[in-house]
Amino acid sequence: MTSTTRTRSDVKRDAIIQAAKHAFQEFGVNGTSMDKLAELANVSKRTVYNHFSAKEELVMHLIKEQWQSALVDIGAPYDPEILLADQLTDLIMADINFMSGDEHLELARVAIGHFFYEPNRLKDEVAQLQAQEKAMHKWLKAARKDNRMDFDDIEQVVEEMDSLVKGQCFWPQLFKLEDPLTETRKLQIAKGVTELILCRYGVNT
Repeated sequence: MTSTTRTRSDVKRDAIIQAAKHAFQEFGVNGTSMDKLAELANVSKRTVYNHFSAKEELVMHLIKEQWQSALVDIGAPYDPEILLADQLTDLIMADINFMSGDEHLELARVAIGHFFYEPNRLKDEVAQLQAQEKAMHKWLKAARKDNRMDFDDIEQVVEEMDSLVKGQCFWPQLFKLEDPLTETRKLQIAKGVTELILCRYGVNT
């Protein structure tokens, strides 16, 4: 009996998440109410609240899901036969496409607005994301093991790249200070970040 209840609960939760993805894309996050989510998921409003106490909690779930798909699960293994610059540029492009994507930006605006007056909660949520080993971490470790990169602190390297990417591809777009990035501009930024990182840490590039 318990197993059946848990299974039904999981099915309903998945339905709510799928409804949120559809609704956020069609109506925007701010234009989607919990009532609308309940209607689209074909569950009661109470059921929605049983799984997600607020719309912003659902937003954070989707951000984490995006992060997992775009930066953790991507297949980008290190290849000793390919130029470091080409491999690193591809990985940085994945970061850029994720950070500057319309769907991610809209969710991020809602999350940041929600947690603005609760910085410790926002810090905790971000820490949970950053605690995961991204594809970039695995690639850097492999490149160092192959003696083609040299660094002491992998987190420092990743943080430097994140800062360079976010400064050009996330924060200006988040606050709509600049127009959306073109594909040409994205590639230009990715190559520039790659050049800086390899200039500092690259060996036998």
